[in-house]
Amino acid sequence: MNKESLMLLAQVLSDAHLTAIEMTEGDCRIRLEKYPHVAQLPSDISRAPVHSSAPIPADAHGALPVDFNNLNEIKSPMVGVFYSAPAPGSEPFVKRGMRVKKGDVLCIIEAMKMMNEITSDFDGEIVDICAEEGQLVEFSQVLFKLF
Repeated sequence: MNKESLMLLAQVLSDAHLTAIEMTEGDCRIRLEKYPHVAQLPSDISRAPVHSSAPIPADAHGALPVDFNNLNEIKSPMVGVFYSAPAPGSEPFVKRGMRVKKGDVLCIIEAMKMMNEITSDFDGEIVDICAEEGQLVEFSQVLFKLF
């Protein structure tokens, strides 16, 4: 496979908004993958010190802020497509701020035409949903963060 063929594959990958493309030519096989850009914070944002003796203020509802150093993560046990609801147009299983118990269904991952319910391993509050509807998720990719 020559450089022009690789450049053409890369262009098709970009123009078609694909995340992966694979081509076989004789005994040569090539697979190109790209991942969504990760947003970077501007460098001029000041950061608060990690350790402070000042009291932590509660939010408007009286809840304490989340300690991001003490979160439980629910990771994908397989590669597949992430679905937040049991059917298109229906309410999602969970939303940010929702309390869940161990064993509650959080999402569905479709793998090889099988719908697999992903359940919580912990009791807690959903503080982040790390996958988007219809997104391909990888094995061990963080799907949810619970506090």
